[in-house]
Amino acid sequence: MSEYIPANIEKYWQDTWEKEGLFSAKTDETKEKKYILSMFPYPSGALHMGHVMNYTINDVVARYYMMKGYNVMTPIGWDSFGLPAENAAIRLGIHPSENIETNIARMKDQMKMAGWGFDWKRELATSSEAYYQWTQELFLRFYEKGLVEKKDGTVNWCPSCETVLANEQVQDGSCERCGTTVSQRDLAQWYFLMSQYAQKLLDGHKNCNEWPERVIKMQKEWIGRSEGATIRFQVEGHDESVEIYTTRPDTLWGVTFMSMAPQHPLVETLAAHADDPDSVLGKVAEMRSLGTSEKELQAREKEGVFTGAYAINPVNGDRIPIYVGNFVLMNYGTGIVMAVPTHDQRDFEFSEKYGITRKIVIQPEDASESFTVANMTEAYTGDGVLVDSGPFTGQNNRHAMNDIISWFEEKGYGRREVNFRLRDWLLSRQRYWGCPIPMIHCPSCGTVPVPRKDLPVQLPENVEFQSGGDSPLAYCEDFVSVACPECGEAARRETDTMDTFVDSSWYYLRFCSAQCDDAPFHSDEVNYWGPVDIYIGGIEHATMHLIYVRFFAQVLNEMGVIDFTEPAKKLFTQGMVCSTAHYCTTHKWLHESDVKDGTCVHCGAVVTSEVTKMSKTKLNVVDPEDIISKYGADTMRMYILSDTPPVKDRIWSEEGVHGIYRFIKRYWAVVQDAIAHLMDPATPDEGASDAAIRYAAHYALEKSIASFEENWQFNTAIARAMELTTTIKKLTPKTGKRSLREAVSILVRTVAPIIPHASEELWQSLGETGSIFSASYPKVDPSALIQDEVTIVVQVNGKMRGKFTAAKDSAKTDLEKRAFEEPNVQKFTEGATVRKVIVIPNKIVNIVVS
Repeated sequence: MSEYIPANIEKYWQDTWEKEGLFSAKTDETKEKKYILSMFPYPSGALHMGHVMNYTINDVVARYYMMKGYNVMTPIGWDSFGLPAENAAIRLGIHPSENIETNIARMKDQMKMAGWGFDWKRELATSSEAYYQWTQELFLRFYEKGLVEKKDGTVNWCPSCETVLANEQVQDGSCERCGTTVSQRDLAQWYFLMSQYAQKLLDGHKNCNEWPERVIKMQKEWIGRSEGATIRFQVEGHDESVEIYTTRPDTLWGVTFMSMAPQHPLVETLAAHADDPDSVLGKVAEMRSLGTSEKELQAREKEGVFTGAYAINPVNGDRIPIYVGNFVLMNYGTGIVMAVPTHDQRDFEFSEKYGITRKIVIQPEDASESFTVANMTEAYTGDGVLVDSGPFTGQNNRHAMNDIISWFEEKGYGRREVNFRLRDWLLSRQRYWGCPIPMIHCPSCGTVPVPRKDLPVQLPENVEFQSGGDSPLAYCEDFVSVACPECGEAARRETDTMDTFVDSSWYYLRFCSAQCDDAPFHSDEVNYWGPVDIYIGGIEHATMHLIYVRFFAQVLNEMGVIDFTEPAKKLFTQGMVCSTAHYCTTHKWLHESDVKDGTCVHCGAVVTSEVTKMSKTKLNVVDPEDIISKYGADTMRMYILSDTPPVKDRIWSEEGVHGIYRFIKRYWAVVQDAIAHLMDPATPDEGASDAAIRYAAHYALEKSIASFEENWQFNTAIARAMELTTTIKKLTPKTGKRSLREAVSILVRTVAPIIPHASEELWQSLGETGSIFSASYPKVDPSALIQDEVTIVVQVNGKMRGKFTAAKDSAKTDLEKRAFEEPNVQKFTEGATVRKVIVIPNKIVNIVVS
């Protein structure tokens, strides 16, 4: 019997699969297709355990469906544009492309070491001209459809990275990547007019019924559909009026102040009314320097400054003081909000802080005389009866809502409106390493698109990385200077590059036509493979990538180039891989080896330990290559899916890894022992344990199929495979050839997607020809799951004290009698008073004693 040595078999099978083109997908109308895709990685140069979780799930599922007879495509590529690559290249003193190529080569080798099967002939990199030529083509198609616009806007600016940041990239007022304090700038930027698709993106969720509810909920909140009214307030002493959008028009009679965003265009005009305009504008400038993500606004202490100006409430003529508030978003609604302190807690706290008047306009149905402004310690946010609300006084506020809006419209005060939180997609980036925006600025013709015959607009090789806020491309005269394609006069190229999320919004389509050189993709191939059947990636992408990729699909469907409106049928969001991180107040983050008995080995201080996501900064990462070298790829693959469903976070344990390695060695030995028994001429065709081993095999198979088809709890499939391995070891001597071969074949095929190298080798040892992944996945035989005998567990006061086998469907009285005959049960019942005996047929006898 040969010893299990991973290094002796894994490289051989990886080379064999590649040589035989096991994962090379071709269009085949005779088979049902299965397009399985994991979100492609940024080529950092090294795989981490997050990659291992993601791509192992992908590979296991792909191999399963191959064995089920599907035409499987599982491609891979590289999200290779972006700021990290540019910064790394600057640090290393090399061109980004050189760094990216090196990193891709290393990560590709690591992926093959892990045994992940990809269709490498479809490999792509978003930074290659062969790809970004078509990103530019799609940009122009969106432009021609009226979905691209360059417009002025206030944006987050990182002075260190020297580029615009999306709100989601600002954390606590700082750049999430480098930690530099973010400022606000007014810049002309390119946008996809994605807000026009807000309702369509919401409606499309009906076609996402295999997406996690959590993702759908996050997207709905992000898109943020609301129904309400837009009301116009005249500014006192000015020709200007301001409009506010509110979802609570029933509270309009209770407005006692307004708050406008620091970026609102009227701030400077209104501040002229203040006693000290310079002081007001100084505070506004401070507010403008802060981040504007909703998360930050919610966490920030609410502050404001009075502009000195007032607006007139159209419904009652009240003078409403106008403040600038650090909690108001310019890009939601109109950038100015009305405030009703008695019925909104945030407004209540703000009014208390600044001594602003309050008015009650809704009171509970059973309100007492004590329900007054003076007695309020917090806002009343419930429903009730309208008071001091003009013609609607005495009505239920919710019931009156529709009539109130209609009344506003009749009076000319405002209009009914549906609003969305979703903003247009800011795609401009002031960096070099990105897809050039194919537009030209001409003094005579204005901004015009680059002719298609001139695509791709190539990134120049020689650029200087300078500070100043412009893209490095702006300083490359050979790139910038160009003749206008309309009039031939001297013109200048656009020097911003595209947000890398543009690249990843259509890459799944390119995989379907990866070698296509006359279009972004061929519709017939895309419509055969698409949409993606199973898409795997982290939930952190719910409100960015997964919104953008849906937007692209909606637009491309309208253009008639794809038949579907949603990019993926099923979305699976895997958990994170976590491990223990250790922190010393003196020596900061420590390696595991630097901690002994809970103290720092360098200074003896007690360390703080926490289980957290693996991070290079926290020194708690595990290198996949080290695990493969020590235990083999199969062990790493099985471990990452064991113990915990993959949708949940898992805690890394070296002891757990070693346990899986011991199991695979046992599996290897048990199968080889069984094969030897099968080859022994003395082994009969039938044996005493045939029924028992067939039951164990088909039970494990049933659970394995369920883990793929129903719940993706691969840990359950692994546990059942372990049980089956133990059963085969125990029953082999008493099992006939037919049943033993069936059980071993089922075991090897059910674990093959998870531990493919060892299983492929054992499959050959069984005398089979061809890859195990070209063989069919076994089918459950229902007759094998019918048992003549069952195991009855005996409990005394709820604790198991014995078990016995009995004929299936035995009478309760017979089971009770047998239970009391068990020697160990008698130890716990002797001398005790039996209060009750509970018999669950075919399962349990529970004896209650005192």
